[in-house]
Amino acid sequence: MMGYYIIAGVIFLVSMYVSNKLKSKFKKYSKVHLQNGMSGAEIATKMLEDNGIYDVKVISTPGMLTDHYNPTNKTVNLSEGVYHQRNAAAAAVAAHEVGHAVQHATAYSWLTLRSKIVPAVGIASKLSNIVIMAGLVLTASGMVFGNLIFLVGIILFAATTLFAFITLPVEYDASKRALAWLENRNMVTPQEYDGAKDALKWAARTYVVAALGSLATLLYFISLFLGNRD
Repeated sequence: MMGYYIIAGVIFLVSMYVSNKLKSKFKKYSKVHLQNGMSGAEIATKMLEDNGIYDVKVISTPGMLTDHYNPTNKTVNLSEGVYHQRNAAAAAVAAHEVGHAVQHATAYSWLTLRSKIVPAVGIASKLSNIVIMAGLVLTASGMVFGNLIFLVGIILFAATTLFAFITLPVEYDASKRALAWLENRNMVTPQEYDGAKDALKWAARTYVVAALGSLATLLYFISLFLGNRD
């Protein structure tokens, strides 16, 4: 199990670095005030209208970096800071979340796929670690079926890893749509655009780290399974 703890430790450290970098970037670009004077909520509403989307509501949600798009009730949920603030960071986040709404409205294939597997992945994420631990304990105890249970846990964990990688094109495409709209509609100055682009770049890296971390853990579990068969 030492290998697992090493991998988990490395993933944790890298995740902390990227997370802290993201927070510092948003703090930095929160000081770059928009010359157009628009708030995050106004940016989001404007982008929705420009894309012909009128059945999606823009609402405020508590917390920091809790922004998300909910396809179930069609709401762009902006954290309180982003909703009210008028800076490059708020513009970037607001436009990014509307990017997901545009994906939904245009039936973007990767978002559609992700939405379809969300229920199954939710179950897999809750059970995978429990089943994997049970399988390892039973295998170590000499139980014949222990390795089979371990394999089931690996399959469940693989589903969560697949979901993490499917999320990558969804997030990058949303940022691409956001930045294109901000630039093409002259919503931001060149300096504000650079800030928005940098902020979204670090936001995307959090998903990359999560996906690679999940893959590394999955490969480790697979190596253990193959070793137990020898």
